[in-house]
Amino acid sequence: MSGEERREKIIHMLSDSKEPISGVSLAKQLEVSRQVIVQDIALLRARDIDIYSTCRGYMINQQVECSRILKIHHGEEDVEKELKAIVDLGGRVKDVFVFHKIYGVIKADMNIRSRRDVDEYMKGIKSGKSGLLMNVTSGYHYHTVIAESEEVLDLIQDKIQELGFLAKLQEYEPVDFWSR
Repeated sequence: MSGEERREKIIHMLSDSKEPISGVSLAKQLEVSRQVIVQDIALLRARDIDIYSTCRGYMINQQVECSRILKIHHGEEDVEKELKAIVDLGGRVKDVFVFHKIYGVIKADMNIRSRRDVDEYMKGIKSGKSGLLMNVTSGYHYHTVIAESEEVLDLIQDKIQELGFLAKLQEYEPVDFWSR
């Protein structure tokens, strides 16, 4: 099987699955190494195939969804409250990023869609395995939040505002973060 055929098979496998498929599982089924799968996923993403990673594997986005970037500010003690507020209202936290005045945008995928995902994320943070990206900018950070409708995004934004976490953009911050 050629690389292109394998990548098409990955698209079909992910499209047919309602659950994430791990890189190890894809590698076994396609009889290649996990590293080959990682490279294939990167190539597919470069072709604008919306494949995202979760802690349980890869998924392909097949839904028409709405997204919004929220600028947020709070301390470490409120991370769990913020994330659970978003997922409880039907949102998915696609990523987290900060806008650093020197380095520009620093981004990490999150793909948190449930309380279980929040709990797993918090467990990783509390274990000391990694720190919070928001600490680079004194608690200021952004999330791309995805939901099934603009109405759901409005509810999420209102809740984040109610919790006191919504922050205003400053003059030096770009509106389109990805054009830099």
